[in-house]
Amino acid sequence: MPYSPADQDFMARALKLAERGLATTMPNPRVGCVLVRDGAVVAEGWHERAGEAHAEIVALRAAGEAARGAVAYVTLEPCCHHGRTPPCVDALIDAGIARVVAAMKDPNPLVSGAGLAKLQAAGIAAEAGVSEEKAREINIGFVTRMQRGRPWVRLKIAATLDGKTALANGASQWITGPEARVDGHAWRARACAILTGIGTVRADDPHLTVREVAAPRQPLRIVVDSGMSIGPQAKVLAGGGALVVAARENAVKAATLRATGSETLLIPGADGRVDLAALMRELGERALNEVHVEAGPILNGALLREGLADEVLLYLAPSLIGNRAYGMFDLPELSSLAQRRALDLRDVRRIGADLRILARTLHPQ
Repeated sequence: MPYSPADQDFMARALKLAERGLATTMPNPRVGCVLVRDGAVVAEGWHERAGEAHAEIVALRAAGEAARGAVAYVTLEPCCHHGRTPPCVDALIDAGIARVVAAMKDPNPLVSGAGLAKLQAAGIAAEAGVSEEKAREINIGFVTRMQRGRPWVRLKIAATLDGKTALANGASQWITGPEARVDGHAWRARACAILTGIGTVRADDPHLTVREVAAPRQPLRIVVDSGMSIGPQAKVLAGGGALVVAARENAVKAATLRATGSETLLIPGADGRVDLAALMRELGERALNEVHVEAGPILNGALLREGLADEVLLYLAPSLIGNRAYGMFDLPELSSLAQRRALDLRDVRRIGADLRILARTLHPQ
């Protein structure tokens, strides 16, 4: 149905509120809510973290009696089931809300239209669809997990203009400038997990933590290490809480890693390496919405080949290295240009001296 300019403006505000939860709401979706009466905003709210009040409840509490007869603009269909908190639809009904406008239906099968139906059954005008694409983008990981049973996977890469990510000796710090590094940490902060391979651990010994921006929480650190060869002194294991995923059992090494506070997980594939598709299903079952990958060409290429990479976040530095250097993806040689992998450019912008490109892979959804 067509929506008025006012509907679109109030939803735009609700979406801005939802973005405040980019780094905090997981595994819940990011949601904002604006209450409007007689054309004026009477209250607003956003969901901050799992277990705390949903956006609608925050807004209703702020509005008090002013909520009666108001229109609620919410970026995701209000929930109608008991989770950690009571159903939002009941609170909206009890508050006397006259109309509910949602940006999109909730992809969670526990809701999936039932929230709107319950509101309508209570005599409240309720619909979804205004700014739906923007709402979906804010919760792309949550939507992917609900619909495909796995997280949204983003490959972050820093490279030179000739597509090189490191020198032949493995040195890669720093290809891009400080502004790009800060921006990259902001993308880390919104992820549920940061994933890398054992090759990157050996070459760079990364922490895989959020340091350049405010971090209300640290994402889970995951290392794909088929032979469980990682040393207990690796920086990625510091402080405990990391996950090492292997394809071959090593009871002694597993005990050593558990002593650091890390978890080990065995997911063998047919080729003697970690079964990446099974790993992503496991991460989906663990309620991880977005996985941010900072790895080398071998793991990047494997994720692409298996159709598990959804997005490429590429920072290009205005410099050249030359042929004897590492590339971005280890992929099979093509015999025809028709075999090349197509990408959909979603955003291109300057970050300091570097260029940031956000591109979506075009694999079956």
